[in-house]
Amino acid sequence: MIELVSAERGLAAAGLTFLVQWLLRPVAHRWNLLDHPKGRKDHSHPTPITGGLAIAVGVVVTGLSMLQATVAMYAFCAASILLIVVGLLDDKYDLRWYWRVLAQSVAALVMVYLGGVRIEQLGPVFGLGETSLGMLSVPFTVFATVGLINAINMVDGADGLAGLLVTGALVMLTAAALYAGNGGIADHTLILIGSVGAFLTYNMRLPWQPRAKVFLGNAGSAFLGFVIAWISFSLTQNPGHPVSPVLALWFVPVPVMDCLVLIARRLCLGKSPFIADRNHIHHIMQEGGFGPTQVALALALFSGICGLAAGQAMRMDVPQPLLLVAFLGLCFGWYRLTGRRERVVGMFRALRGHSEPAVVLRVMAGFKGPERSATRVAETEVEAA
Repeated sequence: MIELVSAERGLAAAGLTFLVQWLLRPVAHRWNLLDHPKGRKDHSHPTPITGGLAIAVGVVVTGLSMLQATVAMYAFCAASILLIVVGLLDDKYDLRWYWRVLAQSVAALVMVYLGGVRIEQLGPVFGLGETSLGMLSVPFTVFATVGLINAINMVDGADGLAGLLVTGALVMLTAAALYAGNGGIADHTLILIGSVGAFLTYNMRLPWQPRAKVFLGNAGSAFLGFVIAWISFSLTQNPGHPVSPVLALWFVPVPVMDCLVLIARRLCLGKSPFIADRNHIHHIMQEGGFGPTQVALALALFSGICGLAAGQAMRMDVPQPLLLVAFLGLCFGWYRLTGRRERVVGMFRALRGHSEPAVVLRVMAGFKGPERSATRVAETEVEAA
């Protein structure tokens, strides 16, 4: 059972994040930390991109004031500050992609060498017993961290989407930590859940809030991707409270699948994997008639179902190689399905217009009629130089 003090920490982080977001809105306008509606962007008003900064302040201040200070915590704070600063500079000045990747790699190395968090074993994912990475541990950890950061970055293209997917992942990580007896991880994730939840009150489209008041920005998506990496690696690499590394993939299926499929498709077409386009899953769903809130709710629901199903499969002793093959099959299926855009757009049109889940999502979104499918296009993903 989660202790009351843990819940209080989450509420404290939520309250602080909510307050900081409110205080930063005039600052964002004064310093031009705004996402302007120009080029490929469809939102109609300049919007502050200080959501990530507010989340980071809420998490770091709450953690330092309410948790026991450790070297690992200071390492987390240092890496987070690096990502937030570089992300804000990128939001304001549009840095080259390699500067962002460099900062993400440095943050990952801080996590490894100062935080003591790294991927050392993959479990029996290949059916041949425990797979230890050995000398490949550090480069694999850096690669996985940079990959997760950019996966969250790429999926941040509809109001509320990245925040809901990260919140769902954190909830599932909390459940896995409690099931494994790792209360320390659960304490940390509750702080993160509270902070991201407070951000969503400004970022989601609601009946009383027709558009997002604050965006994550590159700073926010980088911070949240790093958070997911840190928590996932800490949880799955703890011999005292073992959780399968394969399970972590099923907690963030949408960002990882979307990122892998798009990179593979771009490489097959001879394009840079860092180029921005409108082929992300949220773009396709919006083209199929889903509004931004419906996209966020539908993908969050899908992510939760995937995580729950994978968790139950682990409890039923389903071999881990099968779970890995199933995830790769999901990615391959999406790759094939999106090979013909009109086919997948038609599928989403049919789902939205005729299925009961689409009706439920419209009710949950608080809209009596169909939402407009146009929303801001994600400028937050890494672009080519």
